[in-house]
Amino acid sequence: MTDLDATDRALLAELSRDAARSAAALGAAVGLSQPAAWRRLRRLREAGVVRGTRLELNREALGFGVTVFLGVKLAAKGRVSLEDFERAVTAIPEVQLVEHVLGLFDYRLRVVARDISDFERVLRRRIMTLPGLGTVEANVLLSEERRPGPL
Repeated sequence: MTDLDATDRALLAELSRDAARSAAALGAAVGLSQPAAWRRLRRLREAGVVRGTRLELNREALGFGVTVFLGVKLAAKGRVSLEDFERAVTAIPEVQLVEHVLGLFDYRLRVVARDISDFERVLRRRIMTLPGLGTVEANVLLSEERRPGPL
């Protein structure tokens, strides 16, 4: 774990709002010069605190109006079935997130689709044919609120 001071935390908060800003702009926002901000950013990247930058796409604008969370319980558990399932599920482009979880289900999937009938197609033709699949429970996303800032 890396020790972060108040300036590091402020820099991370600014970076999380807009990761495309320059070191000069980020530094100005937290009271640092461009070189000092750049050095801190480089140190945070080297320490693994910042792992990269992401582009956030608007799913609805791209025609993906439905998001469904699936709870998946495998029929049989074993190292081979876990690896087979993970390999197959990550090959489905509509599956945006695969989380191996502990609890009622073995996996939690975030699936995007154009509409409910498109989701049904993905479910029937791709997800229900996955190796080792047992029980599936679907929850349709109605709205999403994002927490601002870093962790």
